[in-house]
Amino acid sequence: QVQLVESGGGMVQAGGSLRLSCVGSGRTFRNYAVGWFRQAPGQERVFVAAISGSGAATYYAESVKGRFTISRDNAKATVYLQMNSLKFEDAADYYCAGGNRMSTVLDVAQYDYWGQGTQVTVSS
Repeated sequence: QVQLVESGGGMVQAGGSLRLSCVGSGRTFRNYAVGWFRQAPGQERVFVAAISGSGAATYYAESVKGRFTISRDNAKATVYLQMNSLKFEDAADYYCAGGNRMSTVLDVAQYDYWGQGTQVTVSS
């Protein structure tokens, strides 16, 4: 069993930066790939970024490539999402999720564990 807790959301001006954190419990945290997803009001939850258990492989949605960076510190059981050059369309609730033995990191349904979410608001 893995529990995930997100933090770091808030309000930021367009063009600004935020760093989200996802802290996991359990000694097996390093065995799990972790993904970040986001969900805007009235829309589906969509993939943002993911990182393998070792941190060696990272994946990004096209919409965030070059602006967001995912990383992890397994000693701290934490995954980070550094978000730079934020746009209005980045505003959403952000969720981290954990899973292993997945065929793809892009699919919401592949993940076993989810955090409660953290809200990101982008203002003018």
